[in-house]
Amino acid sequence: MIKDVHVVINGQEITTQSDQTILKAAEAHGIHIPRLCYFEGIHEEGNCRVCSVKINGQKNLKPACRTLVDEGMQVITNDVDVYETVTMNLELLAHKHHFECFNCSREDNCEFLDLLREFSVENELTHLYGAHDAPCYFTDTSGVITIDSSKCVLCGRCVSACEKFTGLGILNYNQRGSETYVGPALFHHMEDAGCIYCGKCIQACPTGALREKDDIRELELALRNPNKKVIVQVAPSIRAALGEEFGYPIGTNVEGQMFAALKELGIDEIMDTNFTADLTILEEGTEFIHRLQNGGPFPMFTSCSPGWVNYLELYHPEFIPNVSSCKSPQQMAGALIKTYYAKQLNYDPKQIVSVSIMPCIAKKEEARRDEMGRDGYRDVDIVLTTRELARLIKRRKIDFKNLMPIKPFGMLSSYTGAGTIFGATGGVMEAALRTVTELLEEHPTPIDFKELRGTQDIKEATYMVAGTPVRVAVVHGGYAIGSFLEELKKSNKPYHFVEVMGCTGGCINGGGQPIVSAKVAEKMDVRALRAKVLYDIDKDAPLRKSHENPFVKELYQSFLEKPNSHISHKLLHTHYHKRAAYSNLK
Repeated sequence: MIKDVHVVINGQEITTQSDQTILKAAEAHGIHIPRLCYFEGIHEEGNCRVCSVKINGQKNLKPACRTLVDEGMQVITNDVDVYETVTMNLELLAHKHHFECFNCSREDNCEFLDLLREFSVENELTHLYGAHDAPCYFTDTSGVITIDSSKCVLCGRCVSACEKFTGLGILNYNQRGSETYVGPALFHHMEDAGCIYCGKCIQACPTGALREKDDIRELELALRNPNKKVIVQVAPSIRAALGEEFGYPIGTNVEGQMFAALKELGIDEIMDTNFTADLTILEEGTEFIHRLQNGGPFPMFTSCSPGWVNYLELYHPEFIPNVSSCKSPQQMAGALIKTYYAKQLNYDPKQIVSVSIMPCIAKKEEARRDEMGRDGYRDVDIVLTTRELARLIKRRKIDFKNLMPIKPFGMLSSYTGAGTIFGATGGVMEAALRTVTELLEEHPTPIDFKELRGTQDIKEATYMVAGTPVRVAVVHGGYAIGSFLEELKKSNKPYHFVEVMGCTGGCINGGGQPIVSAKVAEKMDVRALRAKVLYDIDKDAPLRKSHENPFVKELYQSFLEKPNSHISHKLLHTHYHKRAAYSNLK
């Protein structure tokens, strides 16, 4: 039975509930206790002992994150014994940590470095090892994600996050004792471990032991090559999160400054992936209408999320016939840049460097797929995450906050509100329904399908479309995907259309977005705050249905002919195939 209890922390009398830990009770009353491995709801093991506190009547210090409060308990969090113990624990962790902060993806928001500064851990304890005493570090990269165990503090947050968010258990502890390291389970490598590249492990890591493959240098070289034309596309959700890297509150729209920063970097042409989000709705919506009029196959799954496509190909290939053949908006944009747009600008496609700014690390793998290009060149040459773009802007010393907001011009930067909400879970489905219902019913239909919004893992609704009840679902996050598909096989529910996203919350919470500390993430719904930016843009947009985009109409009239035409299929559609984890093993 939960009841009120009275405890004293650092001399301050507080009342809390008996099911609270010392850590949560203290933080609720403004009392700071340092923490490192603790991540509420994901990893609560008390491994690091950085949150150690002294409790009256108890001989040894206790981890505040694992110790429940008790009536009359007296706690000290900051005396000499506690300070020296926490300092010693940090020194032990730092002693095996490879410090290269100037070249680290977490140079500006490293939780570990913040703690070392807070406890004044001396630099001589973080020396670089000599040839004879260097530990055996594990490094691995798939070309998408990189693991560097020299920066790992063995907190376990990434292991727990992988299991919590995907249910796949890709990461685990390998070896024992001083040789222990975190990597793909059973000593495999990332490229064949069955990872879907959602990036939740990166977001959970408090150091830089896990990061996306850094492609900033490739872009820097392209920008300095006089024989290259750099064309950049920007995903919907970037404008809802990029500002966090420059001190803006979570949930701030920085679209204008984002485009201004790209111009300052020397980009030749800027387009908006929102445009091809609108285009995707015409292609995918037409595909769905065809299935609806011809009896399936149902359900039809969306194909915008490469993390979901990875999950499908690796773990449930039996559903491949059900997935839309449409490329993602990123790949549609890349195909148009190298064909239609190149012709419009009088550029040789081989001169163009097609760059995308994405909230997702799986987009890096998607761009490298064999089928994503033609005639000896790729649709998308370089993919940068939101974090990489922020690092590049900072390295160039661009004063982001004082940039004059701009908006790019040209047909491939025009978009409707429907294109914007692609970045939030449920947004693709809502955008599709806005168009599909109107095309089939041939009169204005509702704009808002609010039953599909929110962060619930699985959402369902039924809508009447041209006299037919259409059952739809929205699923996001690897763990929910697995549960949904297993239930679908058992129950055979008659879904018609299902939106699936590899990341919880959709792209606004993609694995390449700004990393929010565990402490901040516990206090606010980051996904909802970022999603609100996109829904606000949509609400105020003059056009809110994809088929109303005049430049999409013009593209069909002058180049693509009609949705699902032969040329549309050649450029904007693809195919998927069964893959196996551990495929590189003999």
